Amino acid sequence: MATAKKAAPAKKAAPAKKAAPAKKAAPAKKAAAPAKKAAPAKKAAAPAKKAAAKKAAPAKKRTPNAAFMKAMTPSAALAAVIGDKALPRTEVTKKVWEYIKKNGLQDKVKKTMINADAKLKEIFKQAQVSMFEMTKLINAHLK
Repeated sequence: MATAKKAAPAKKAAPAKKAAPAKKAAPAKKAAAPAKKAAPAKKAAAPAKKAAAKKAAPAKKRTPNAAFMKAMTPSAALAAVIGDKALPRTEVTKKVWEYIKKNGLQDKVKKTMINADAKLKEIFKQAQVSMFEMTKLINAHLK
C-alpha cells in the first residue's frame, strides 16, 4: 500500500513538469527558474476566481433603457417602409432590416453598405449608406 500512495503523487506531479518546459522558450537564469515555477500556480488560481465571478454576474436582471423602449411615431417617408403605428427605436431598426433583407438591398460585395430603393432614398437622401449611419438617418424621421 505504501508504494501505491507514492505512485499517485508522482502522477500528479508529472503533468506539472510537462507544462513547465513548454513555458521555457528562452534560456533563463537559475535564480529566475523558481519564480517561474511559482507563477503558474498563481495563474491557475486566477481562472477559478474568474469562473466564480462569471457565475455570480448573471444573478442581476438587466433592465432596458427607457429611452429605447419609448414608442416613437415615424414620419410619412418612414411609415411607407415600416408602417404608421408608433414603435420603440429598437423595433423600428428591426423592421427596416426586415425590409432590407426582404428586398435584397444589402450590397453583395460590401455587406456593411445598404443600397437604397425609392422608399429608402426618401429617408437616407443618398443612393447608398453604411449600416452604421443608417440608424442615425432613421432617427431623424422619428418623433
